[in-house]
Amino acid sequence: MTEANGNGAATEAAPQLNVIAQYTKDLSFENPNAPRSLGQQQGAPEISIQVNINLRQLAESDFEVELLLEGSAVEGTNTLFKFDLNYAGVFRIVNIPEQEMHPILMIECPRLLFPFAREIIANAIRGGGFPPLLIDPIDFVGLYRQRMTEAQQQPTSVS
Repeated sequence: MTEANGNGAATEAAPQLNVIAQYTKDLSFENPNAPRSLGQQQGAPEISIQVNINLRQLAESDFEVELLLEGSAVEGTNTLFKFDLNYAGVFRIVNIPEQEMHPILMIECPRLLFPFAREIIANAIRGGGFPPLLIDPIDFVGLYRQRMTEAQQQPTSVS
């Protein structure tokens, strides 16, 4: 898309990525063994976290991106806590080439959402009586590459 500048020369319109809204769609925190589990940890619990990203186009240039974080802390055979967070944002993306849209939606948008999701999880866990869990930054580029490699390796079915 081109526009004329003040002296009549055409210029390329600047690419834009705008956050229209961000919000918690779903949050669940479970503390199944409270109050027994509070303050009785012998060592560091085993923590596991899964990350997923969902996309949905809302309008020509508006997209909803969901960052799904699911995790748990286990000590021996006891579950200390579990959490599920679906944190989403609506992004307006204009003047971006079509071939660059998917990486922006799967890398840059979740990267913008992550600090807020991280804080929500830390506060929920602290509210459950545990020290806050500060999730390490997520390598969304590496995650994207891994998912694209897995998608390419999946066998295609012929109808």
